[in-house]
Amino acid sequence: MTNTILYSLKDLNKSYSQNNKKVQALKNVNLEITRGDLISIQGPTGGGKSTLLQMLGGLDQPTSGTISLADDHLEKLSESKLTEMRARKIGFVFQNYNLIPTLTALENVQTALVPQGVSKSDSEKRAMAALESVSLADRASHLPAELSGGQQQRVAIARALVKNPEVILADEPTGNLDEETRDQIIDLLVNLNQQQGITVILVTHDSSVAKRANKSLHIASGLVTAKV
Repeated sequence: MTNTILYSLKDLNKSYSQNNKKVQALKNVNLEITRGDLISIQGPTGGGKSTLLQMLGGLDQPTSGTISLADDHLEKLSESKLTEMRARKIGFVFQNYNLIPTLTALENVQTALVPQGVSKSDSEKRAMAALESVSLADRASHLPAELSGGQQQRVAIARALVKNPEVILADEPTGNLDEETRDQIIDLLVNLNQQQGITVILVTHDSSVAKRANKSLHIASGLVTAKV
């Protein structure tokens, strides 16, 4: 695991209008994230957690300031270049899994490889390997409705993994799960971080989840601070 910088945010601001009122979602954020980090982000509802994660994922652009992921300056990329960057470098995991209900677990994982133009046979092999890595190869042909919540989240993690991302961004990945399943999902993310060196950044309201991270951030009223 190297100590090189993966993300660099400098004087990052994000504001938008809501009911004819200006809302400052992020305020002068200066932050560096190292490759191989496992970072938790906590804070009150409306404090800016999701906005920060969207910035890190190239899903939204700052009002001012800069944000870079490795050699890509995200604030300068066109939408097509951002789409390409997300397809290559970032795996997303969401609270509600975001699986396509009419596709099998295997096919859901394969969707992550479509933007990369991977051949059908190769994508099947890679998707099955990703499902095996989350202990779900025996559920490859099952539809999401035939899987438990924890199994659906494992499929979502496999979908994030299959593209060999530099970072996994997880937004409340255990928010819909019971405690036992929550612990299994966090164990999986921790193992991916420790064994494969994948950078993991997760937003969570759950302090027991946040404690598993090696670094913790707190964000409130758009201000980001490190938790010691």
